[in-house]
Amino acid sequence: MEQDTTLWGIHAGKTGDAESLFIDNKIVALGWAEVGDLTSIPKTREAFKSHYLSKLPLTKPAALPGSAGQLFRFVNEMKVGDLVAFPAKHTKTIHLGEIIGEYQYSPGKSKGYPNQRAVKWLRELPRTHFSQGALYEIGSALSLFTVKTYSEEFFAAIESKSAPTPIPASEDKTVADVKHDVEESTSDFILKILAQETKGHPFADFVGNLLQTMGYRTRVSPPGVDGGIDIVAHRDELGFEPPIIKVQVKSSVGSIGDPVISQLYGKVAQSEFGLFVTLGTFTSQAVQFARAKHNLRLIDGDALVQLILEHYEQLDSKYKGLIPLRRMYIPETAGSDQE
Repeated sequence: MEQDTTLWGIHAGKTGDAESLFIDNKIVALGWAEVGDLTSIPKTREAFKSHYLSKLPLTKPAALPGSAGQLFRFVNEMKVGDLVAFPAKHTKTIHLGEIIGEYQYSPGKSKGYPNQRAVKWLRELPRTHFSQGALYEIGSALSLFTVKTYSEEFFAAIESKSAPTPIPASEDKTVADVKHDVEESTSDFILKILAQETKGHPFADFVGNLLQTMGYRTRVSPPGVDGGIDIVAHRDELGFEPPIIKVQVKSSVGSIGDPVISQLYGKVAQSEFGLFVTLGTFTSQAVQFARAKHNLRLIDGDALVQLILEHYEQLDSKYKGLIPLRRMYIPETAGSDQE
């Protein structure tokens, strides 16, 4: 396979509604029928964005570059001779083919998917023949994208004259990568929402509710001057019995240094505990300072996400609505708990 050959991934609609169109007509296609024929649009991303917005003026600014960019790439960057991988939802197979035609606007073939390119389908293989990492990559949320990380696996499947041997699940080294990517995406999602929606004092309310799910009673300081203590947590109803936990929170995503941690610890009696919770990170000096104190704990963004996932079902309904998550199972590697 030539080194400059691009492998594209493409989806036949979110529900696979264009799968028969792709296979029966030997084409790949994109929707966005409202934008019309793109043949005469200048070959720049800005021109495509302007044209797209003129046809779909209610498009949100954040969505515009991605949608217009996919159309731009389909028309101008995809080349005859490039390869394409199309995962079919209904048959649970991967169709591999070669692009053999330039861009065409053909609403006669499909009103919903008029932006088309001719393709020569070369192979159809069960999903089970590919590694979990390769399947994860072509499961992109985009309609059109380039396949890079696992492209060689698809190239090899195209070039092989015999049916490739399915990768044994127990030997699939990419499972750990998929697990990591899913966990990282979930963590990024949670931290982004909290940073945007609980900035300032609302973050203290959220942490207070999280501590309640862990069996603590909490008193959150009102907005304004709090003396450096945002939450006081305790086990008993009146808050007299130890341990008493004094909590400071920061909804910023930056790095918290030693001076800030020292200030919190200065307000913690020897019989009390100090807890600092942030969406960001701590400097190495701050971490070393906390390690030397038996009654001081630091929770950074990553550790906070783990606590949220562990206690998610017990969170107040308004926070579950703010951070919508669904329980799912992901592949696990043997012995990963010991890593």
